[in-house]
Amino acid sequence: MLSCCVRNVLCTLKTPPCIATLALQHSRRHCSTSSCEDLDRVSTLLQLCVDRQYVSPDQTNAELFQRGMSCVYGPLGTELRRNLLEQWWHSVTSSSAQVFGINTLSSSKDAAADGPGQLRIVESDYLKHIIEQQELSKEQLVQEVQALIHRSPSLRTDFLQGALEQFVPALELVNRKLPFGLAESGLCFQPSDGSGCPAEVTQTSLVWFCSPRTSSHWLDHWARQRLKWWRKFARSPSDFSSSDVPVEELEGAASRGVRISYSFPWGQEPLETLWSRGHAELLQTHKGVRSKLQYREGRKSVPHVVSVSGNMDRGVKAFLSNSLQQLMKQDGKQKLLRRKVLKLHPVLAPVKVALDIGRGATMELRQVCEGLLQEFMEAKIPVWPGYLETLPTSMEQLNAKYDEMGVLFTVVISDNTLESGLLQVRSRDTTIRETKHISEIKNFLSRYISAADNI
Repeated sequence: MLSCCVRNVLCTLKTPPCIATLALQHSRRHCSTSSCEDLDRVSTLLQLCVDRQYVSPDQTNAELFQRGMSCVYGPLGTELRRNLLEQWWHSVTSSSAQVFGINTLSSSKDAAADGPGQLRIVESDYLKHIIEQQELSKEQLVQEVQALIHRSPSLRTDFLQGALEQFVPALELVNRKLPFGLAESGLCFQPSDGSGCPAEVTQTSLVWFCSPRTSSHWLDHWARQRLKWWRKFARSPSDFSSSDVPVEELEGAASRGVRISYSFPWGQEPLETLWSRGHAELLQTHKGVRSKLQYREGRKSVPHVVSVSGNMDRGVKAFLSNSLQQLMKQDGKQKLLRRKVLKLHPVLAPVKVALDIGRGATMELRQVCEGLLQEFMEAKIPVWPGYLETLPTSMEQLNAKYDEMGVLFTVVISDNTLESGLLQVRSRDTTIRETKHISEIKNFLSRYISAADNI
């Protein structure tokens, strides 16, 4: 029942507000209280992502975001995904001295790349030219099209093949010693779900080469490491979980699999999948020539492969969902208002600090803000120049806006700053306002973010 209701709510971004409201009301009549709370959360999250420039409001784009595919991100969504990829790269490459980054091509003319669901690049003009040749019989037309497809480059759907091809030079780099890994991230194409239109997804990949007797140990090791990493940035870590892949769902030559998933309001979706793949694919890639694949301690053995593949677009969606809090508060007129806050982890938050001005001499206050802005940028602290906003806005409205953007701190410059160097700092997570000296603020923010990263 919940999945049916969710589908109704997921359409709210495509319809005018009045229709969206009616759809939500209709859904509520058919689901339980807990389901309706989940529906509210889904609707709020999707609307907030559009309003605060995490994703573009286009209908097709919203569908891609909901499916966990690469979409048109807004400025904040782009920065969030970049931060997530940076943290992934750092966690994988610094977890072992023997993990190396590689960069493979997104397309290949290698016939060995053929397989089920293979995607190929075909020039539409050339295909049209073949189809328009009226002198060709139906059989000849089919042959021409098949020949065109066969000689067209294939698009990658994952990074595994590229890592397998890079194994031999990498083995020489480490003096033929195991274990070691090859890491890569970027865009891959996913076969369509029946629509005939494949979509891009931002993938991460670690391909780990180890001795056959240790492959099971390494699968367990990386499963623990990856779950720990996802939970590190979560407000509610228990929403992230791992489970063994059922035997009937094992992929290709894999003997074991582990999925790391996130519990969305509508159900679990996988974020990363780990496979113990054996050595069959490595042998196939290198034409069965065992001699060049053998490592120092295993003269007659071929390394086994453990792969870790992640969907970072779905990861972005998971952290947005996990960080959303809806709190009730009273305004000055004793009315209950819902306060929406994106409590993104400090290292993932796209904007760390917003700079605004209070009452006072506007020109002088802006000059102070410009100086602070430069300091923050030099310290690589992402800053939002709220003081450039020309429309009059109350601090309460600004705080609500910044909370929804996920901004960690709001710094307000006022006449008091010009006189004594003191400014007001508001925390997103506690809503407490503190007074600090202008000379302390950069180091305070740097220490806060650094401490959060080390937890």
